[in-house]
Amino acid sequence: MFFDERIKSIKATDLVLEIGPGATPYWRSDVFLEKRYENKQEYIAQTGHVGELHTEKQVVFYDGDRFPFEDKEFDYVICSHVLEHVENPDLFLKEIQRVGKMGYLEFPTLYYDYIYNFPEHPMLLNYDGETIKWMRKSSSGFNDYKGVQAFFYRSCELEYYSLINELKVYFFQGFEWSSEIKSSQVDSLDKLCFSIYELSSIPRAGAKEEHAKEDSNTFKRRLKNKLINLINKW
Repeated sequence: MFFDERIKSIKATDLVLEIGPGATPYWRSDVFLEKRYENKQEYIAQTGHVGELHTEKQVVFYDGDRFPFEDKEFDYVICSHVLEHVENPDLFLKEIQRVGKMGYLEFPTLYYDYIYNFPEHPMLLNYDGETIKWMRKSSSGFNDYKGVQAFFYRSCELEYYSLINELKVYFFQGFEWSSEIKSSQVDSLDKLCFSIYELSSIPRAGAKEEHAKEDSNTFKRRLKNKLINLINKW
């Protein structure tokens, strides 16, 4: 999870379900839902190669499709970096809403997968503020560039994370929901891309550092001017 600070609505008495926590679950989760895999290697790959979950909390396994819980059994449902792994996003989102009253969703944008093309991600996603739009990667032409993407995939394996960290607000989307989660399959990559307005908001590399340096210099100039004025008064 890249934006855990966006989880703001869990109350002290809430029963919290986390779907697909991998080895790094959210601290407030009470129950975990994991898909059952045929072998340990596949499970590790699907959870991002970060290891196995070790917990004393309840872990429930299921085979896919319908979640093994009652309607509105949970007050809050966390689903972080799972939606890009599922074969039927519409059904999966309906199940999340069926068992939970509200929750948090987080997933990568197509830009992240365009660079790294993780084989465990069959879905490309984008949330436009109203609807989660999705497209099967197999229909996108992404795999035509596997030779190029293999370089970046390897760089990620070697922990070159600076690009991800600097652009994470564009590589990933995360938001709380409390009403209907709309979803729709699209037939064009253009429909998963950011708008011109969103693209124009990307800061120039080093802009934050330059702004901080400018602020520091401005403070120094003001301090210097104040000292000069004080000396002149004396």
